[in-house]
Amino acid sequence: MARQTDKQAGLIRSLDWWTILLYLALLTFGWVSVCGASYTYGETDIFSLDSRSGMQIIWIGTSIVLGFILLMLDDRIYDTFSFVIYGALLILLFLTIFNPHSIKGSRSWLVLGPLRVQPAEFAKFATALALAKLMSIYGYNIQKWQHFAGALALILVPMLFIVLQRETGSALVYLAFFLMFYREGMPGSILFTGVAMVIYFVVGIRYADTELLYTHTSVGKFVVLLLIQIFSSAMVWVYCNDRRDALRIIGATLGTSLLFLLFSLYVIPFDLYHIELSICILLIIYLCWRKLVTRLNTYLWIALFTLGSVIFFSAADYVLNEMMEPHQRVRINVLLGLEEDLKGAGYNVHQSQIAIGSGGIEGKGFLNGTQTKLKYVPEQDTDFIFCTVGEEEGFIGCATVLLLFLALILRLIHLAERQPYRFGRVYGYCVLSVFLFHLFINVGMVLGLTPVIGIPLPFFSYGGSSLWGFTFLLFIFLRIDASRNLARR
Repeated sequence: MARQTDKQAGLIRSLDWWTILLYLALLTFGWVSVCGASYTYGETDIFSLDSRSGMQIIWIGTSIVLGFILLMLDDRIYDTFSFVIYGALLILLFLTIFNPHSIKGSRSWLVLGPLRVQPAEFAKFATALALAKLMSIYGYNIQKWQHFAGALALILVPMLFIVLQRETGSALVYLAFFLMFYREGMPGSILFTGVAMVIYFVVGIRYADTELLYTHTSVGKFVVLLLIQIFSSAMVWVYCNDRRDALRIIGATLGTSLLFLLFSLYVIPFDLYHIELSICILLIIYLCWRKLVTRLNTYLWIALFTLGSVIFFSAADYVLNEMMEPHQRVRINVLLGLEEDLKGAGYNVHQSQIAIGSGGIEGKGFLNGTQTKLKYVPEQDTDFIFCTVGEEEGFIGCATVLLLFLALILRLIHLAERQPYRFGRVYGYCVLSVFLFHLFINVGMVLGLTPVIGIPLPFFSYGGSSLWGFTFLLFIFLRIDASRNLARR
């Protein structure tokens, strides 16, 4: 009995209470925001279980109890049963695909009487545990493609199941795990490739119909193909450590592009797209030839990057206009400024911007918001709850909330870095990546900076599934961290 008491006392001392205090502070701010977002004029009891603010108290209370239970469990359970938990959640995700209940076009919810549960929210911590378990196996090396492919499969399978549930936004959250991969040694070229693809898509689509001077050439196509050439040259410089060859490539490609541009401007106007495409093809051939001469495989990988970039860009327009759902296409066009659609896809963002802007510096005060009280902002207590913070608490409230999240992120980095075992560090960075992705995308879409993909703001958005899911993520990590000084595993 004395040993058990000593063990519990040691656990309490080892817990990171700063993180727990941040968690409680965010829960408190979150409840105030849900209360403000769901309140209607004339309502007399904000604590009633018939109101969303009252129900959120239940979700908060059960989350705190859940967090306490997670802390009391032996931390070795999370390591030992990682794959079992992951497998169980995969089965649940798969079964949810055939769920007969559709809520707002999504089949991601399981309806159990009065209770609705979204398995995708719990699959995040299960995937994080499975990744931590796999990557902590002796001899694992993320720079070996076989090992990296195994970790990638752990992410792609739940993503596929969630997409089949018609819940694309929740599926995209799993891309956050690539931040953890980068910390654990994933080549920077992979992260760079992802960023480059985003740039190609945004520039290519945004300026597809803009003419380059008087050359009958699309600015989007011309600039993207030019960027592919520049990026490929830079990769030769960085990864092949051959500055001379990189300068030779960039000089030849840019010089040729400039020559034909001048010819089109002052002699015969024509579309430069085919010229730029031909330069990219010649660049691919040259890189393959350099691979044969130098026997350096890096040239081949850069050639594949160039080829993949051209294929991706060529397919981007088809994917946008033929494969995406109409509402998804409109959202992207609105984000890129190609359409306004203030009564349709752009309505949510426009109204949330009005709500935030109307709050000014100090806000209108608790329960005094007009945009939110008159229900102008759809989903204002879930996906768009941050606009309630801006309207009622103003710039000061928004800054306070963001500083709290920043403190949480920095604290999680500190906790992850002090883990003595790879399992704890990998899981910690998974938690950090998920929180960072949710924060960046949710706040960004409320401000009109990122696409509207419908993901909750951690600890703020109304609902039990997301709150429990984030609690699972955080408190499992706190339990693992509390045992960091034990000489075992």
